[in-house]
Amino acid sequence: MPKKGFKNKRNIVLVSAILLFSLALMTLNVKQEKGTRFLDSIVGVILSPFQNFFTQTIQSVSDGINHYFFLVDVARENDQLKLDVQRLISEKNKLIERLASKERLSKLMAYEDDWERRTVVASVIGRDATQWSKVVVINKGTRDGIRSHLAVVTDSGVIGQVIHAGLNTSKVLLIVDGRSAVDALFQESRISGVVVGAGEDECMLKFVPNTADVKVGEQVLSSGLGGIFPKGLIIGTVSQVSRKKQGLFQDITLVPSADLSRLEEVLVLLS
Repeated sequence: MPKKGFKNKRNIVLVSAILLFSLALMTLNVKQEKGTRFLDSIVGVILSPFQNFFTQTIQSVSDGINHYFFLVDVARENDQLKLDVQRLISEKNKLIERLASKERLSKLMAYEDDWERRTVVASVIGRDATQWSKVVVINKGTRDGIRSHLAVVTDSGVIGQVIHAGLNTSKVLLIVDGRSAVDALFQESRISGVVVGAGEDECMLKFVPNTADVKVGEQVLSSGLGGIFPKGLIIGTVSQVSRKKQGLFQDITLVPSADLSRLEEVLVLLS
């Protein structure tokens, strides 16, 4: 009996020791985990700003590099687009010029069809540079049938006459030149006069009696006298009328029907 009781006590002590040892290990583990978590928290708080700063720096540098390469690509595309736009503008201008030239030529051709006589279409290739002389140069000459004292017109009306014909080019004296004189008459009243160049963009209508009823806006035509300009060509429109108290004739200002400052193609009337 005593041996059996001693053995039971020893078993109880052994089991108790094992339980105490297990409890001690569990307690130690819990303490270690709490300590580690606390240390990790402290380290995280200290290093977190540096980690964030480092991460943001890396991200900023990466974004900057990506943005730079993106801008380089955009700049290249922009340069290419500019070249394309310039090319399209150039092509557009060429087409506009071609259409304008065809339109002017078609008007001249229509005007040419109204004439039974032969005509020559010419392009203006030069202008007299002096202030007092109003002369243009055309790209047709004697080899094309051009000679001096031929009428030169556009679809808008008379512009002048040939004063010199070379082999391939000719000079045309415009009606606003002071040396130019064209026999004319009023379309409505049929009163005659002489259109004389006044320089710049105007002409004067000379030798119109003070008694003649002349109105501003009335058209003036070529009379057919003089042997250069056929009868009925439009010369211009009356822009100003002044009757003199003394004298026989009025002062009449005439604006040419054709825009002489923008001549490009003309029609020479061959006799």
